[in-house]
Amino acid sequence: MAFAATCRLALSRRVNKTTLRSSLSTTRQFSSSGDDDKKHATPTSFATKCASLYHPSAKANRGLAPPVYFGSTYTLDDADHGARLHDKKEAAFTDEDGFVYSRWGSPTNEACAKQIAALEGVEERGGTLLFGSGMSGITSALMSVLKEGDHAVFPYTVYGGTHEFLKEFAIHWGIEIDFIDGAGKEGPEAYRSAFRENTKVVYCETPANPTCRITDLKGVGAAVDEHYGTRVSNPNRPWVMVDGTFATPYHMRPLDFAGIDVSIQSCTKYLGGHSDILAGSVSSKSPEFCHGIAKVQKLITAPLNPMDSYLLMRGIRTLDVRMQRHGENALQVARMLEAHPLVESTFYPGLSSHPDNEGGGPDCLVAEAFRSGRDSPEDASIMPQTYGGMIAFIVKGEGDVALERAKKVCEGLRVVNLAVSLGSVESLVEHPASMTHAMIPREDRLAGGLDDGLIRISVGIERASDLVADLLSSLDRVVEEESRERREERAA
Repeated sequence: MAFAATCRLALSRRVNKTTLRSSLSTTRQFSSSGDDDKKHATPTSFATKCASLYHPSAKANRGLAPPVYFGSTYTLDDADHGARLHDKKEAAFTDEDGFVYSRWGSPTNEACAKQIAALEGVEERGGTLLFGSGMSGITSALMSVLKEGDHAVFPYTVYGGTHEFLKEFAIHWGIEIDFIDGAGKEGPEAYRSAFRENTKVVYCETPANPTCRITDLKGVGAAVDEHYGTRVSNPNRPWVMVDGTFATPYHMRPLDFAGIDVSIQSCTKYLGGHSDILAGSVSSKSPEFCHGIAKVQKLITAPLNPMDSYLLMRGIRTLDVRMQRHGENALQVARMLEAHPLVESTFYPGLSSHPDNEGGGPDCLVAEAFRSGRDSPEDASIMPQTYGGMIAFIVKGEGDVALERAKKVCEGLRVVNLAVSLGSVESLVEHPASMTHAMIPREDRLAGGLDDGLIRISVGIERASDLVADLLSSLDRVVEEESRERREERAA
Protein backbone atom coordinates (compact mmCIF):
# COMPACT_ATOMS: atom_id res chain seq x y z
CA MET A 1 0.00 0.00 0.00
CA ALA A 2 1.32 3.48 -0.82
CA PHE A 3 2.87 5.44 2.04
CA ALA A 4 0.42 8.33 1.75
CA ALA A 5 -2.56 6.02 1.75
CA THR A 6 -1.26 4.23 4.82
CA CYS A 7 -1.04 7.56 6.65
CA ARG A 8 -4.69 8.25 5.89
CA LEU A 9 -6.17 4.87 6.79
CA ALA A 10 -9.60 5.05 8.32
CA LEU A 11 -8.54 2.90 11.23
CA SER A 12 -12.01 2.43 12.61
CA ARG A 13 -12.75 0.38 9.50
CA ARG A 14 -9.43 -1.38 9.05
CA VAL A 15 -7.76 -1.96 12.43
CA ASN A 16 -8.66 -4.83 14.75
CA LYS A 17 -12.34 -5.05 13.79
CA THR A 18 -12.58 -8.43 15.50
CA THR A 19 -11.39 -6.99 18.79
CA LEU A 20 -13.73 -4.00 18.53
CA ARG A 21 -16.74 -6.18 17.79
CA SER A 22 -15.74 -8.55 20.56
CA SER A 23 -15.38 -5.75 23.08
CA LEU A 24 -18.83 -4.43 22.21
CA SER A 25 -20.47 -7.83 22.41
CA THR A 26 -18.97 -8.71 25.79
CA THR A 27 -19.75 -5.46 27.61
CA ARG A 28 -22.72 -5.25 29.89
CA GLN A 29 -26.04 -5.23 28.10
CA PHE A 30 -28.77 -4.56 30.64
CA SER A 31 -31.76 -6.90 30.42
CA SER A 32 -34.68 -7.72 32.71
CA SER A 33 -35.40 -11.13 31.13
CA GLY A 34 -33.02 -13.01 33.40
CA ASP A 35 -32.83 -16.00 30.96
CA ASP A 36 -29.23 -15.22 29.92
CA ASP A 37 -26.92 -15.52 32.88
CA LYS A 38 -24.17 -13.65 30.95
CA LYS A 39 -26.21 -10.47 30.86
CA HIS A 40 -26.73 -8.14 33.76
CA ALA A 41 -30.13 -7.22 35.07
CA THR A 42 -31.38 -3.73 34.35
CA PRO A 43 -30.66 -1.68 37.49
CA THR A 44 -33.66 -0.34 39.37
CA SER A 45 -32.11 1.51 42.31
CA PHE A 46 -30.67 5.00 41.97
CA ALA A 47 -27.26 4.06 43.38
CA THR A 48 -26.84 1.06 41.05
CA LYS A 49 -27.90 3.12 38.05
CA CYS A 50 -25.17 5.61 38.93
CA ALA A 51 -22.50 2.95 39.27
CA SER A 52 -23.45 0.81 36.29
CA LEU A 53 -21.86 0.76 32.84
CA TYR A 54 -23.98 1.95 29.90
CA HIS A 55 -22.72 1.39 26.34
CA PRO A 56 -23.83 2.47 22.87
CA SER A 57 -25.40 0.08 20.42
CA ALA A 58 -23.41 -2.54 18.55
CA LYS A 59 -23.40 -0.29 15.46
CA ALA A 60 -21.38 2.38 17.27
CA ASN A 61 -18.13 1.13 15.72
CA ARG A 62 -19.22 2.50 12.33
CA GLY A 63 -17.94 5.99 13.13
CA LEU A 64 -15.41 7.05 10.51
CA ALA A 65 -12.90 8.24 13.12
CA PRO A 66 -11.64 5.55 15.51
CA PRO A 67 -13.14 5.81 19.00
CA VAL A 68 -11.15 6.63 22.12
CA TYR A 69 -11.31 3.85 24.72
CA PHE A 70 -10.58 5.28 28.17
CA GLY A 71 -11.36 2.13 30.14
CA SER A 72 -8.68 0.83 32.50
CA THR A 73 -10.14 -2.68 32.63
CA TYR A 74 -12.26 -4.90 30.38
CA THR A 75 -15.16 -7.29 30.98
CA LEU A 76 -14.52 -11.01 30.60
CA ASP A 77 -16.62 -13.77 29.08
CA ASP A 78 -15.90 -16.07 32.00
CA ALA A 79 -13.16 -17.02 34.45
CA ASP A 80 -11.37 -19.13 31.87
CA HIS A 81 -11.21 -16.08 29.57
CA GLY A 82 -9.47 -14.16 32.35
CA ALA A 83 -7.10 -17.05 32.97
CA ARG A 84 -6.11 -17.17 29.30
CA LEU A 85 -5.43 -13.44 29.18
CA HIS A 86 -3.22 -13.55 32.28
CA ASP A 87 -1.35 -16.56 30.97
CA LYS A 88 -0.43 -15.03 27.59
CA LYS A 89 3.12 -14.11 26.66
CA GLU A 90 3.60 -10.35 26.34
CA ALA A 91 3.60 -9.16 22.72
CA ALA A 92 3.13 -6.01 20.65
CA PHE A 93 -0.52 -6.72 19.80
CA THR A 94 -3.44 -8.65 21.26
CA ASP A 95 -5.18 -11.65 19.71
CA GLU A 96 -8.82 -12.72 19.49
CA ASP A 97 -9.10 -12.81 23.29
CA GLY A 98 -8.84 -9.00 23.41
CA PHE A 99 -7.70 -6.88 26.32
CA VAL A 100 -7.60 -7.38 30.08
CA TYR A 101 -6.02 -4.25 31.64
CA SER A 102 -4.83 -1.02 30.04
CA ARG A 103 -1.35 -1.18 31.53
CA TRP A 104 -0.95 -4.19 29.24
CA GLY A 105 -2.47 -2.45 26.20
CA SER A 106 -5.70 -0.82 25.07
CA PRO A 107 -7.72 -0.57 21.82
CA THR A 108 -6.93 3.06 20.94
CA ASN A 109 -3.25 2.56 21.68
CA GLU A 110 -3.14 -0.59 19.57
CA ALA A 111 -4.95 1.03 16.63
CA CYS A 112 -2.30 3.77 16.52
CA ALA A 113 0.53 1.28 17.00
CA LYS A 114 -0.71 -0.76 14.05
CA GLN A 115 -0.70 2.30 11.81
CA ILE A 116 2.92 3.08 12.75
CA ALA A 117 3.77 -0.59 12.27
CA ALA A 118 2.45 -0.28 8.72
CA LEU A 119 4.65 2.79 8.11
CA GLU A 120 7.69 1.00 9.57
CA GLY A 121 7.03 -2.15 7.53
CA VAL A 122 6.41 -4.52 10.45
CA GLU A 123 2.67 -5.11 10.11
CA GLU A 124 3.21 -8.76 9.13
CA ARG A 125 5.84 -9.79 11.69
CA GLY A 126 6.95 -8.26 14.98
CA GLY A 127 5.13 -5.03 15.73
CA THR A 128 5.16 -1.58 17.31
CA LEU A 129 4.71 -0.46 20.91
CA LEU A 130 3.77 3.08 21.93
CA PHE A 131 5.08 4.92 24.98
CA GLY A 132 4.40 8.16 26.82
CA SER A 133 7.44 9.89 25.30
CA GLY A 134 10.33 9.25 22.95
CA MET A 135 12.66 8.88 25.95
CA SER A 136 10.33 6.31 27.49
CA GLY A 137 10.58 4.30 24.28
CA ILE A 138 14.38 4.61 24.17
CA THR A 139 14.92 3.62 27.79
CA SER A 140 12.42 0.76 27.51
CA ALA A 141 14.21 -0.60 24.45
CA LEU A 142 17.57 -0.45 26.22
CA MET A 143 16.31 -1.91 29.50
CA SER A 144 14.71 -4.81 27.67
CA VAL A 145 18.06 -6.15 26.41
CA LEU A 146 20.84 -4.76 28.67
CA LYS A 147 21.95 -6.10 32.04
CA GLU A 148 24.95 -5.77 34.34
CA GLY A 149 28.18 -6.66 32.56
CA ASP A 150 26.85 -5.90 29.07
CA HIS A 151 28.44 -3.42 26.68
CA ALA A 152 26.81 -0.93 24.29
CA VAL A 153 28.12 1.40 21.57
CA PHE A 154 26.62 4.86 20.97
CA PRO A 155 27.53 7.83 18.73
CA TYR A 156 28.84 11.05 20.26
CA THR A 157 25.93 12.95 18.68
CA VAL A 158 23.27 10.89 20.40
CA TYR A 159 20.25 12.85 21.69
CA GLY A 160 20.99 14.65 24.96
CA GLY A 161 18.32 12.75 26.92
CA THR A 162 19.72 9.41 25.75
CA HIS A 163 23.21 10.51 26.78
CA GLU A 164 21.92 11.57 30.19
CA PHE A 165 20.21 8.20 30.74
CA LEU A 166 23.45 6.39 29.92
CA LYS A 167 25.55 8.54 32.24
CA GLU A 168 23.07 8.87 35.12
CA PHE A 169 21.61 5.36 35.14
CA ALA A 170 23.05 2.76 32.74
CA ILE A 171 26.68 2.97 33.88
CA HIS A 172 25.59 2.74 37.53
CA TRP A 173 23.75 -0.49 36.67
CA GLY A 174 27.06 -2.01 35.57
CA ILE A 175 26.60 -1.47 31.82
CA GLU A 176 29.72 -0.49 29.88
CA ILE A 177 29.36 2.29 27.30
CA ASP A 178 31.61 3.40 24.45
CA PHE A 179 31.00 6.55 22.38
CA ILE A 180 32.27 6.77 18.80
CA ASP A 181 31.97 9.06 15.78
CA GLY A 182 29.46 7.02 13.79
CA ALA A 183 28.74 9.49 10.99
CA GLY A 184 29.53 9.16 7.32
CA LYS A 185 31.13 6.38 5.30
CA GLU A 186 33.76 5.85 8.02
CA GLY A 187 31.06 5.23 10.62
CA PRO A 188 30.74 1.43 10.19
CA GLU A 189 34.45 0.94 10.84
CA ALA A 190 34.23 3.17 13.92
CA TYR A 191 31.45 0.96 15.23
CA ARG A 192 33.38 -2.20 14.32
CA SER A 193 36.43 -1.01 16.26
CA ALA A 194 34.30 -0.73 19.42
CA PHE A 195 32.77 -4.24 19.23
CA ARG A 196 33.45 -6.54 22.18
CA GLU A 197 32.49 -10.06 23.13
CA ASN A 198 29.91 -8.66 25.59
CA THR A 199 28.44 -6.04 23.22
CA LYS A 200 24.65 -6.27 23.35
CA VAL A 201 23.51 -2.96 21.76
CA VAL A 202 24.79 -1.07 18.73
CA TYR A 203 22.93 2.23 18.67
CA CYS A 204 22.60 4.67 15.78
CA GLU A 205 20.89 8.02 15.39
CA THR A 206 20.37 9.22 11.84
CA PRO A 207 20.11 11.95 10.76
CA ALA A 208 22.00 12.92 13.91
CA ASN A 209 20.56 15.40 16.38
CA PRO A 210 21.46 18.20 15.88
CA THR A 211 24.26 17.98 13.30
CA CYS A 212 22.14 16.29 10.58
CA ARG A 213 25.01 13.89 9.81
CA ILE A 214 23.96 10.58 8.22
CA THR A 215 24.84 7.10 9.50
CA ASP A 216 25.58 4.40 6.94
CA LEU A 217 22.94 1.94 8.15
CA LYS A 218 23.70 -0.54 5.40
CA GLY A 219 27.35 -0.52 6.46
CA VAL A 220 26.62 -0.75 10.19
CA GLY A 221 24.21 -3.65 9.67
CA ALA A 222 26.78 -5.44 7.52
CA ALA A 223 29.54 -4.84 10.09
CA VAL A 224 27.46 -6.42 12.85
CA ASP A 225 26.44 -9.34 10.62
CA GLU A 226 30.05 -9.98 9.60
CA HIS A 227 31.41 -9.76 13.14
CA TYR A 228 28.73 -11.60 15.09
CA GLY A 229 26.66 -13.41 12.46
CA THR A 230 23.08 -12.72 11.48
CA ARG A 231 20.19 -12.84 13.94
CA VAL A 232 19.18 -16.22 12.53
CA SER A 233 22.63 -17.78 12.93
CA ASN A 234 23.37 -16.09 16.27
CA PRO A 235 20.31 -15.10 18.31
CA ASN A 236 22.60 -13.62 21.00
CA ARG A 237 24.29 -11.09 18.73
CA PRO A 238 23.92 -7.36 19.58
CA TRP A 239 20.63 -5.61 18.94
CA VAL A 240 21.11 -2.84 16.37
CA MET A 241 18.83 0.08 17.22
CA VAL A 242 18.17 3.22 15.17
CA ASP A 243 16.61 6.47 16.33
CA GLY A 244 15.22 7.85 13.08
CA THR A 245 13.16 10.72 14.51
CA PHE A 246 14.59 13.39 12.19
CA ALA A 247 13.73 11.43 9.04
CA THR A 248 10.49 9.62 10.03
CA PRO A 249 9.29 6.63 7.96
CA TYR A 250 8.37 9.15 5.24
CA HIS A 251 12.06 9.33 4.39
CA MET A 252 13.70 6.30 5.98
CA ARG A 253 12.64 2.86 7.20
CA PRO A 254 15.60 1.54 9.21
CA LEU A 255 14.19 -1.98 9.33
CA ASP A 256 14.49 -2.23 5.54
CA PHE A 257 18.28 -2.40 6.01
CA ALA A 258 19.73 -5.86 6.62
CA GLY A 259 21.09 -6.24 10.13
CA ILE A 260 18.94 -3.51 11.73
CA ASP A 261 16.68 -4.84 14.49
CA VAL A 262 14.87 -1.92 16.10
CA SER A 263 13.45 1.40 14.87
CA ILE A 264 12.71 4.17 17.38
CA GLN A 265 10.67 7.34 16.82
CA SER A 266 9.97 10.24 19.10
CA CYS A 267 6.37 10.63 17.94
CA THR A 268 6.19 13.90 19.87
CA LYS A 269 7.94 15.32 16.83
CA TYR A 270 6.94 14.85 13.18
CA LEU A 271 4.48 11.99 13.55
CA GLY A 272 2.38 13.95 16.03
CA GLY A 273 3.31 17.18 14.31
CA HIS A 274 1.45 19.75 16.40
CA SER A 275 3.41 20.23 19.67
CA ASP A 276 0.45 18.94 21.69
CA ILE A 277 1.44 15.41 22.74
CA LEU A 278 4.34 13.42 24.16
CA ALA A 279 4.74 10.01 22.53
CA GLY A 280 7.30 7.49 21.38
CA SER A 281 7.26 4.32 19.30
CA VAL A 282 9.54 1.29 19.14
CA SER A 283 9.18 -1.13 16.21
CA SER A 284 10.86 -4.43 15.42
CA LYS A 285 10.45 -7.44 13.19
CA SER A 286 11.60 -9.65 16.06
CA PRO A 287 8.82 -11.24 18.16
CA GLU A 288 11.49 -11.99 20.78
CA PHE A 289 12.41 -8.31 21.11
CA CYS A 290 8.74 -7.26 21.12
CA HIS A 291 8.07 -9.69 23.98
CA GLY A 292 10.95 -8.26 26.03
CA ILE A 293 10.05 -4.63 25.57
CA ALA A 294 6.34 -5.36 26.13
CA LYS A 295 7.28 -6.80 29.53
CA VAL A 296 9.28 -3.67 30.37
CA GLN A 297 6.32 -1.55 29.31
CA LYS A 298 3.93 -3.62 31.41
CA LEU A 299 6.05 -3.57 34.59
CA ILE A 300 8.24 -0.43 34.50
CA THR A 301 7.12 2.17 31.95
CA ALA A 302 3.61 2.39 30.47
CA PRO A 303 1.74 2.44 27.16
CA LEU A 304 0.74 5.73 25.56
CA ASN A 305 -2.59 6.89 26.99
CA PRO A 306 -5.75 6.65 24.84
CA MET A 307 -6.24 10.39 24.23
CA ASP A 308 -2.69 10.95 23.04
CA SER A 309 -2.91 7.77 20.96
CA TYR A 310 -5.93 9.28 19.22
CA LEU A 311 -4.17 12.61 18.67
CA LEU A 312 -1.13 10.80 17.30
CA MET A 313 -3.31 8.92 14.80
CA ARG A 314 -4.82 12.22 13.72
CA GLY A 315 -1.36 13.74 13.21
CA ILE A 316 -0.14 10.79 11.15
CA ARG A 317 -2.94 11.29 8.62
CA THR A 318 -1.25 14.45 7.35
CA LEU A 319 2.36 13.26 7.75
CA ASP A 320 2.87 12.73 4.03
CA VAL A 321 1.87 16.24 2.96
CA ARG A 322 3.47 17.95 5.96
CA MET A 323 6.85 16.34 5.34
CA GLN A 324 6.88 17.56 1.76
CA ARG A 325 6.21 21.15 2.87
CA HIS A 326 8.81 20.94 5.66
CA GLY A 327 11.41 19.89 3.13
CA GLU A 328 10.53 22.51 0.54
CA ASN A 329 10.72 25.31 3.13
CA ALA A 330 13.92 24.02 4.72
CA LEU A 331 15.82 24.03 1.44
CA GLN A 332 15.08 27.74 0.92
CA VAL A 333 16.14 28.56 4.49
CA ALA A 334 19.33 26.49 4.18
CA ARG A 335 20.38 28.22 0.98
CA MET A 336 20.04 31.64 2.63
CA LEU A 337 22.02 30.53 5.67
CA GLU A 338 24.82 29.08 3.58
CA ALA A 339 25.30 32.42 1.84
CA HIS A 340 25.23 34.65 4.97
CA PRO A 341 28.57 36.18 6.09
CA LEU A 342 27.95 35.43 9.80
CA VAL A 343 27.46 31.71 9.15
CA GLU A 344 30.56 29.52 9.22
CA SER A 345 28.88 26.37 7.95
CA THR A 346 25.40 25.00 7.28
CA PHE A 347 24.41 21.35 7.68
CA TYR A 348 21.42 20.38 5.61
CA PRO A 349 21.24 17.15 3.60
CA GLY A 350 19.70 18.97 0.64
CA LEU A 351 22.81 21.10 0.13
CA SER A 352 25.65 19.85 -2.05
CA SER A 353 28.04 20.98 0.71
CA HIS A 354 26.64 18.46 3.20
CA PRO A 355 29.51 16.14 4.19
CA ASP A 356 27.45 13.01 3.49
CA ASN A 357 26.21 14.14 0.07
CA GLU A 358 29.45 13.06 -1.63
CA GLY A 359 28.58 14.77 -4.88
CA GLY A 360 25.06 13.37 -4.97
CA GLY A 361 23.95 10.32 -6.87
CA PRO A 362 21.71 7.41 -5.90
CA ASP A 363 24.41 5.66 -3.85
CA CYS A 364 25.35 8.49 -1.51
CA LEU A 365 24.25 8.35 2.14
CA VAL A 366 21.87 11.27 1.76
CA ALA A 367 20.03 9.52 -1.08
CA GLU A 368 19.69 6.37 1.06
CA ALA A 369 18.32 8.35 4.02
CA PHE A 370 15.69 10.44 2.19
CA ARG A 371 13.20 8.55 0.04
CA SER A 372 10.55 11.31 0.26
CA GLY A 373 7.55 9.04 0.72
CA ARG A 374 8.23 7.18 -2.50
CA ASP A 375 7.12 3.57 -2.65
CA SER A 376 9.08 2.73 -5.80
CA PRO A 377 11.73 4.34 -8.04
CA GLU A 378 9.01 5.18 -10.55
CA ASP A 379 7.47 7.60 -8.03
CA ALA A 380 10.43 9.96 -8.52
CA SER A 381 8.79 11.37 -11.65
CA ILE A 382 5.72 12.55 -9.75
CA MET A 383 6.97 13.04 -6.17
CA PRO A 384 9.57 15.77 -5.52
CA GLN A 385 12.77 14.94 -3.66
CA THR A 386 12.96 16.63 -0.27
CA TYR A 387 15.39 16.33 2.65
CA GLY A 388 13.44 16.91 5.83
CA GLY A 389 12.88 20.00 7.91
CA MET A 390 15.94 19.99 10.19
CA ILE A 391 18.85 22.40 9.69
CA ALA A 392 21.94 23.01 11.79
CA PHE A 393 24.31 25.92 11.21
CA ILE A 394 27.32 27.33 13.03
CA VAL A 395 27.90 31.03 13.49
CA LYS A 396 31.45 32.30 13.15
CA GLY A 397 33.66 32.74 16.19
CA GLU A 398 35.34 30.64 18.86
CA GLY A 399 34.29 29.67 22.36
CA ASP A 400 32.28 32.30 24.23
CA VAL A 401 32.15 34.60 21.20
CA ALA A 402 30.34 31.98 19.15
CA LEU A 403 28.21 31.00 22.15
CA GLU A 404 26.93 34.56 22.66
CA ARG A 405 26.41 35.19 18.96
CA ALA A 406 24.32 32.05 18.63
CA LYS A 407 22.17 32.99 21.62
CA LYS A 408 21.57 36.48 20.18
CA VAL A 409 20.54 35.06 16.81
CA CYS A 410 18.02 32.75 18.48
CA GLU A 411 16.66 35.47 20.75
CA GLY A 412 16.27 37.94 17.86
CA LEU A 413 13.77 35.87 15.89
CA ARG A 414 10.17 37.05 15.64
CA VAL A 415 8.50 34.41 13.44
CA VAL A 416 10.49 31.34 14.44
CA ASN A 417 9.80 30.29 18.03
CA LEU A 418 12.58 29.89 20.59
CA ALA A 419 11.71 26.49 22.01
CA VAL A 420 13.05 22.97 22.31
CA SER A 421 11.57 20.01 20.43
CA LEU A 422 11.05 19.80 16.68
CA GLY A 423 8.88 18.47 13.89
CA SER A 424 5.81 20.62 14.42
CA VAL A 425 3.88 22.73 11.95
CA GLU A 426 5.40 25.86 13.51
CA SER A 427 9.12 26.61 13.18
CA LEU A 428 11.32 26.20 16.26
CA VAL A 429 14.90 27.24 16.99
CA GLU A 430 17.25 26.24 19.78
CA HIS A 431 20.87 26.53 20.85
CA PRO A 432 22.05 23.01 21.79
CA ALA A 433 25.13 24.08 23.76
CA SER A 434 22.98 25.96 26.26
CA MET A 435 19.72 24.01 25.90
CA THR A 436 19.12 20.42 24.72
CA HIS A 437 22.75 19.24 24.98
CA ALA A 438 23.87 21.35 27.95
CA MET A 439 24.10 18.17 30.07
CA ILE A 440 26.79 16.72 27.79
CA PRO A 441 30.37 17.62 28.83
CA ARG A 442 31.84 20.22 26.45
CA GLU A 443 34.67 17.87 25.43
CA ASP A 444 32.20 15.14 24.43
CA ARG A 445 29.94 17.69 22.76
CA LEU A 446 32.73 19.09 20.61
CA ALA A 447 33.92 15.58 19.72
CA GLY A 448 30.50 14.95 18.24
CA GLY A 449 30.54 18.15 16.19
CA LEU A 450 28.31 20.15 18.54
CA ASP A 451 30.14 23.48 18.40
CA ASP A 452 29.48 26.33 20.82
CA GLY A 453 27.98 28.38 17.98
CA LEU A 454 25.75 25.67 16.54
CA ILE A 455 22.05 26.52 16.12
CA ARG A 456 19.33 24.01 15.27
CA ILE A 457 16.20 24.96 13.36
CA SER A 458 13.10 22.87 12.91
CA VAL A 459 11.56 24.43 9.82
CA GLY A 460 7.75 24.46 9.91
CA ILE A 461 5.12 24.80 7.23
CA GLU A 462 4.72 28.60 7.35
CA ARG A 463 5.35 30.66 4.21
CA ALA A 464 9.00 30.08 3.35
CA SER A 465 9.69 33.73 2.57
CA ASP A 466 8.54 34.73 6.08
CA LEU A 467 11.02 32.31 7.64
CA VAL A 468 13.88 33.41 5.40
CA ALA A 469 13.21 37.08 6.16
CA ASP A 470 13.04 36.44 9.91
CA LEU A 471 16.36 34.60 10.07
CA LEU A 472 18.05 37.05 7.74
CA SER A 473 16.89 39.96 9.90
CA SER A 474 18.19 38.40 13.11
CA LEU A 475 21.57 37.52 11.61
CA ASP A 476 21.96 41.01 10.10
CA ARG A 477 21.00 42.60 13.43
CA VAL A 478 23.80 40.75 15.23
CA VAL A 479 26.31 41.88 12.59
CA GLU A 480 25.11 45.49 12.86
CA GLU A 481 25.24 45.49 16.66
CA GLU A 482 28.80 44.17 16.71
CA SER A 483 29.86 46.76 14.11
CA ARG A 484 28.33 49.52 16.22
CA GLU A 485 30.10 48.28 19.35
CA ARG A 486 33.44 48.26 17.55
CA ARG A 487 32.88 51.83 16.32
CA GLU A 488 32.03 52.96 19.84
CA GLU A 489 35.15 51.29 21.25
CA ARG A 490 37.35 53.03 18.68
CA ALA A 491 35.67 56.34 19.40
CA ALA A 492 36.27 55.94 23.14
